[in-house]
Amino acid sequence: MASTATLITFIVYLLFLLGVGLYFYKRTSNISDYLLGGRGMGKWVTALSAQASDMSGWLLMGLPGAAFLYGINQSWIAIGLFIGTVLNWILVAPRLRVYTEKTESLTMASFLEARFKDPTGLLRIICAIITLIFFAIYASSGMAGAGKLFEAMFGIDYSLAVIIGCLVIVLYTMLGGFMAVCWTDLFQGALMFFSILIVPLAALKGVGGFEGINTAVLAKGISTSMIPGAGVGAVLGIISTMAWGLGYFGQPHILVRFMSIKSIKEIPQSTIIATVWVFISLAGAILVGLIGTAMYAEAPGGDAEKVFIYMISDMFNPWIGGILLAAILSAIMSTIDSQLLVSSSALTEDFYQKIIKKDASEKELILIGRISVIIISVIAMLLALNPDNTILGLVSYAWGGFGAAFGPVILMALFSKKTGWKSALAGMVTGAVVCVLWKQIGLGAQMYEIVPGFIANFIVMLIANSFIKQDDADMDKTYDEVQAEVKG
Repeated sequence: MASTATLITFIVYLLFLLGVGLYFYKRTSNISDYLLGGRGMGKWVTALSAQASDMSGWLLMGLPGAAFLYGINQSWIAIGLFIGTVLNWILVAPRLRVYTEKTESLTMASFLEARFKDPTGLLRIICAIITLIFFAIYASSGMAGAGKLFEAMFGIDYSLAVIIGCLVIVLYTMLGGFMAVCWTDLFQGALMFFSILIVPLAALKGVGGFEGINTAVLAKGISTSMIPGAGVGAVLGIISTMAWGLGYFGQPHILVRFMSIKSIKEIPQSTIIATVWVFISLAGAILVGLIGTAMYAEAPGGDAEKVFIYMISDMFNPWIGGILLAAILSAIMSTIDSQLLVSSSALTEDFYQKIIKKDASEKELILIGRISVIIISVIAMLLALNPDNTILGLVSYAWGGFGAAFGPVILMALFSKKTGWKSALAGMVTGAVVCVLWKQIGLGAQMYEIVPGFIANFIVMLIANSFIKQDDADMDKTYDEVQAEVKG
């Protein structure tokens, strides 16, 4: 049970977030500000906001829990994510920033519609539907993380803990929009970084260093090898875990950060900041899980995903512990707020303005955006109320869905002249359907569903391109202009 000092630290932290939301509430004057911060984000804000919104509660809870239960071979997830992060910043970020400004796009769905000149609006609508479905699942993982955190620290009922966490996130996201989300993510990303760096370094000596970890791992019969098994199964296991990196190309809450940066010239520096952050954070998360095997005979609190929480509580005084535990809340909130905002933009820009009221005013769109945040939050909260859901499991499904549905389409939009809207639509639907069916029939245990979904998406687009020729001169001209601007 947390002390009064820890409780005070948490309350101050939550009040700070609400204060940021109120501050930017007065500085949000149009829908571009609310959804994209007026494309004026600096390199530090963009880098830390992108990575903080990327990693979520699974970095400090889900990944350490997996390493605690299964051992060092879970590092393949971290390796795949690191490679995916770097490639996403290098390949996608500069082109997406330029392309979305040229097409005057505020959301990923509106970008795909404008990029491929879809006359039917189907590409935009289906993209928005997929976004809403998978973000409801994704956001619920964060709310489940908040519930586990508050339950472990304050001894309150899990369901009540989920509701409290949901209320705070909704308030500052709804009030301040994209600027509030990004600036809170800057602070939260820094806090997450120092927490995942300090805690394992402080704990390592107490368990006898790496030798002590190795002894504990051997005693528990957990894997000490990077190779998960033997034969074909081992290869599939490595591919499946590294495939997490494929998801980056299709994550709307990360891609929107690239769209918001002030200038393409700031992207190289943002890339360096993001790369250093993600490398140290992923390494620290794996190390926390391995150290946990030496500190605890069994999963602390009966849940491996709480190992980081108990490690902090057992090692640090209440005031320092409260700050470090706030990092877990930061990880959770920095992702949910982004997901809620992107989902809100899907409802506002891609449904309300596109279908219901095309001539809606700026104030009306902002109001609809705020109402949308509440609606999606309630749905995610209801999904999160099941305490048996694991954070990593929920994140895995949503991450795979986005990667399979959007990843190949985004890459083709940025790197292929030949792809038209029909090919993009066919690929997107195929990727989403294959991913869901693969998971539902139980094949996810053999191979992460993002792999077959991603591959199927690409194959369908390539086949469609050979039958459906794209010969729009204006599309080709815009494509060439973007490539020229990116190169120099």
